Amino acid sequence: MTTNDWGSIYKEMGAKPVVNATGSVTLLGGSTPVAEVKAAMDAADSAYIPLIELEQVAGDRIAEMLGVPAAYITSGAGSALTLATAAFMAGTDDAKIEQLPDTTGMPNEILIQKRQRYWYDRCLELAGAKLVEYGDENGTTEDDLRNAITDRTAAVHQVMYEQNPVDPNVLTLEQVIAITHAAGKPVSVDAAGQIYPLENFGKYVKMGADFQCIAAKYMGAPHSTGFALGTKEVIDAISRHSFVGYETRRIRGVGRPHKIDRQEIMGVVAAVQRWMTLNHEDRLSTAEGQSQAILKPLQGIPGITAELNTNIMGHQPFGVFITVDPDVVGFTVDDLVDKLRDGDPSIWTRVQDGRLVIHVFGLGEGQAELVGNAIAKIVKG
Repeated sequence: MTTNDWGSIYKEMGAKPVVNATGSVTLLGGSTPVAEVKAAMDAADSAYIPLIELEQVAGDRIAEMLGVPAAYITSGAGSALTLATAAFMAGTDDAKIEQLPDTTGMPNEILIQKRQRYWYDRCLELAGAKLVEYGDENGTTEDDLRNAITDRTAAVHQVMYEQNPVDPNVLTLEQVIAITHAAGKPVSVDAAGQIYPLENFGKYVKMGADFQCIAAKYMGAPHSTGFALGTKEVIDAISRHSFVGYETRRIRGVGRPHKIDRQEIMGVVAAVQRWMTLNHEDRLSTAEGQSQAILKPLQGIPGITAELNTNIMGHQPFGVFITVDPDVVGFTVDDLVDKLRDGDPSIWTRVQDGRLVIHVFGLGEGQAELVGNAIAKIVKG
């Protein structure tokens, strides 16, 4: 696509396309399906197929590739969290499946460490569950978890961000699994972005967790896709709560709005196949090169510090950290975000922990240089 064609389909409707220097975020559309995924989705158009069968064989294929017991494709990682919560509460009991989100007579509490509360834990409540914190803002002990588990506990939830520094004040997943399983309860893991290194991809189920979710958008699948990994029992229960269970088994579960089409299912399978065979050294080299292109015009400018993010774990490798000295440049880092967004083209970035954090996941050809030059121009005045 030429520069003149960039975003033209949006411009024709009066909408304003943006340069995505934020990453694979939902508010900007999440992902761009890769060629292999688009080809698989086009091929899926050639015939119809019962989705209960397709979900089964597609899940089997993913489970085989990742070496886990079972998998199920969902409408995003958030969908997998909601369906898993439904499964933990109602299991495979059809009457209970139809009773949700009324959880009367069911275990309905999802335990989560106080220090692990996060933006997407809301997805755990949407089938009727109640989030219950254990530990406090200072940390968590093993006894905190033991004392929190009751007959009302449906599952214990853990969040994994392996690219971040380890928080020594929270229980590790190993501790959570040991204590929770000793009490006869399942463990749920949100690992939406833990797709690299490959040994991290699905490892939490291999460690003993009963369920984990993955966001397929990070691997070049459609933005609206993800999948659940877990034990055969949990995945079977998820399938019964899903839109497939609603339509095929005629059981009115909470998963009907979580619909996914046959093209997306085949796109996810293609994305996982590609990811498992991809030359990741080349992928990382490209991301580092884009990051260096952003950095290049920013070197030596008074009032601005720009450095390479050296992380290669998870779904967004490399990138750039930028700090601004307001006394020198005359504006704050938040002002810089606004100035970039108000430019032409509009460049979207965001501030985390007081610095501008740029990810190259969503940048197209030539856009890394564009971002670096735009920042340099603004700071220089």
